[in-house]
Amino acid sequence: MTHSAPKRALLGLLALTMVCAPFYGAWRYEDFRRAVTAQEAPPGPASGAAAAGADAESRRKGVAPVVLAYHDIGRVGGSRYTVTPEAFDAQLGALAAAGYRTLSSAEFVAYLRGGKAPGPRSVFLTFDDGTHGLWTHADRILATYGMRASAFLITRAVGSHRPYYLSWEEIDRMSRSGRWDFENHTHDLHRRSAVDAAGHTSSALTSRLWLPGARRKETEAEYRRRVENDLDRSIGDITRHGLPVPRLFAYPFSEASGHGPVPSVNRTLRSALDARFVAALTNSSDRPLPAGRRAAAARQVQRLEVTAATGVEDLLAGVERWTAVSPDACPAPLARPQLWQRDDHSGDSGVGALTGVGPYPRGGEYAAAAYRPRSTADWSAYTVEAAVDRLRESVNNVGLVVRDGSLDPLVVAVSFSYVRLMDRRDGRWHEIGRRKLTEAAAHRLEVTVDGDATVVVVDGMAKIKRVGTRVTGGDATGGFALSVRNGDPAGAWPRFTSLAVRPR
Repeated sequence: MTHSAPKRALLGLLALTMVCAPFYGAWRYEDFRRAVTAQEAPPGPASGAAAAGADAESRRKGVAPVVLAYHDIGRVGGSRYTVTPEAFDAQLGALAAAGYRTLSSAEFVAYLRGGKAPGPRSVFLTFDDGTHGLWTHADRILATYGMRASAFLITRAVGSHRPYYLSWEEIDRMSRSGRWDFENHTHDLHRRSAVDAAGHTSSALTSRLWLPGARRKETEAEYRRRVENDLDRSIGDITRHGLPVPRLFAYPFSEASGHGPVPSVNRTLRSALDARFVAALTNSSDRPLPAGRRAAAARQVQRLEVTAATGVEDLLAGVERWTAVSPDACPAPLARPQLWQRDDHSGDSGVGALTGVGPYPRGGEYAAAAYRPRSTADWSAYTVEAAVDRLRESVNNVGLVVRDGSLDPLVVAVSFSYVRLMDRRDGRWHEIGRRKLTEAAAHRLEVTVDGDATVVVVDGMAKIKRVGTRVTGGDATGGFALSVRNGDPAGAWPRFTSLAVRPR
């Protein structure tokens, strides 16, 4: 009797296990199915070798990568931020066919920290928010072309609103595939919140928020604590799941500034980000910040955004516009009007207003355009030669900006009888040099940028030299821009008749 009772208990336990095991297995499978959903087969044929042999010789020359910004890959229509699997497949296929390769976060960070540029045909693929389509669709398409990408996670959202956001289980599988890196997009600050009693809203990351209970706005100290706590929690969320410490950050909504003129808050945010990340990424910037020396100095990188409306040709053309070029690749800039960007708020395109063929801005007396502002952002040694005519005393003039887009741009203004050199401080242009010219309707000018020196020569005689810059390194680099001003609506506009650029 003493031995039979334990035997009966053991047999009962085994029977219970056999009865419950199928139910437990079904429950665990259902739980797994919710956490890790099935991937969809990629639209195109597998050709993983397509990108593997991409132009190895040209890579060794070293050119800054172009950073692409995606959001979601999926079939649900209606959002401009959702790219279909077919479109994404076509875009990666076109990049692979053109010889592009993709970078890991580690490669990109090493470059920003001063490492060797990865090559003239490299892109850094980024995805904001951590949406489910990255696992369901994008992952297998990346595998098709032997490419990789980085996802910027809102860590509070991981595993929530399924199936919209990724689960940690899916993130783990993506990380172990070697195709994905994971970076930071805040824990719970990817939202808009009230910033005043009237209910106006702004980014919860970049703005001091309204405290309704206290009927006041956050103090700077309260704002700092809230932001730092959120960033630290999001970093902790990522590392607790076995992922590397994130070194890159993406601004929610790509907004790097807050509500209203509160520069101290912006400094506070920049300090918090700089203490934790190598760089912050955004799709919009008040000056061109493509990946390169200037962006590294600013610790902020601008990305080329890809949306549902971006076709393959649009993408390739955009990558070309953003790809760094050297001055010797730009011998005749006026011959390629599509590479200029008008910055006179006229809404016009091309350089007709600068070369005398029009159209001219309606109701305005000023036209301006920058030459390849993103691909020339890191220029530091070049000479621009130009010829101008149709100048009239005290009525019109032309301008040539060098170090354009830097924190120390210079403008050379040429009129009928004077040449002036000006720098920009406190939002205004200040004259720092002037020379008298032989009065004439036409002049030739040569402007040389060489490191921290800038030399202006007009008609081979009048010379202004400025040695030193108010900033250093990447903060002082940049290409050039042109402008024309006409104060007489009934008279002819001045014009550039020739323009050439060469390296130093």
